Amino acid sequence: MRKQHTLPPYLIVVVILFAAALLSVAVGSVSIPLNTLGNVIVSALQQKPAALDPNGVYLKIITDLRLPHMLLLMLVGAALAGSGGAYQGLFRNPLADPFLIGISSGAGLGAVIAMLIKSPYTPAGLMRVPLAAFAGGVVTVFIVTMLARVGRTVPTTNLILAGVAVSSFTSALTSGLMIQSMGEVRRALVWLMGGSMMTGWQPLLGLLPYMVVGLGGLVLIGHPLNVLQFGEEQAAQLGINVQRARWITILLATLSTAAAVAFTGIIGFVGLVVPHIIRLVWGSDYRRLIPLSMLGGASMLLLSDVVARTIIAPQEVPVGIVTALLGAPFFLWILKRSKAQNYW
Repeated sequence: MRKQHTLPPYLIVVVILFAAALLSVAVGSVSIPLNTLGNVIVSALQQKPAALDPNGVYLKIITDLRLPHMLLLMLVGAALAGSGGAYQGLFRNPLADPFLIGISSGAGLGAVIAMLIKSPYTPAGLMRVPLAAFAGGVVTVFIVTMLARVGRTVPTTNLILAGVAVSSFTSALTSGLMIQSMGEVRRALVWLMGGSMMTGWQPLLGLLPYMVVGLGGLVLIGHPLNVLQFGEEQAAQLGINVQRARWITILLATLSTAAAVAFTGIIGFVGLVVPHIIRLVWGSDYRRLIPLSMLGGASMLLLSDVVARTIIAPQEVPVGIVTALLGAPFFLWILKRSKAQNYW
């Protein structure tokens, strides 16, 4: 019975993700017809020339540019949505996402500092930016938690207010650094809007280790998050180490978000919108909500990227602008709905 109950949601989100992935590879400044795309992929797997691509132009575009770009966005979307679902469960708040307690702004500050220090375009050089972003995110979480702590507890309201204050402070520092480094301002500005220009396989390989740890860990914390929905006291009575579960969730979500920010910039609303939709459609069991949110977040970011590449073609809009335009009205609807009723 459990398989019959859980199989359809995964089938639905996987089909949507597959369609989004096809569009991501096919659409761009050079459009690739779907029949040509299929022929090129099948021929490449069979290690023979494609009949519809005799010169190998489409194959080079797919393998060198669009495939690594698609996989990078999939991982980033999964990280943002999975982290958003984890934070919503941890704080029992439908408005929670990785930006709530200043993680994205803190990670952005760390990444900008690393970006302004010139480094070679190598795996070692690429590793420095996400490490700096993770350090910035962890420091931000620590400061916010210390500011919000009351005795041995960290009230959610205090945490949110402290997060807003620290986020404003780190954003101001980021802007100051950008102004002082005029040669890198445009690159940093585009990056901050979610318009990373990194291409090829090296950024994907640099991101992958962080995602294996972060996303793998988030998938495994579904049960503690389910128990925490009953309140911290009852969760402790049921055998959950509340403080350990809280910090493990924060660290895993911070790692995932910081890595995403480091490679693609600050992209908003994915971590808010996708888990909320998954919860409305398939319920609040976090053992299922988090992995479904990851798949849904990957789809949302791929589709947003397709819109960003085509809306004013041949120019590309930073994907963060598209997600903001899509997510802001949804955020207002959630805010109105949460005021009208007890969401949880």
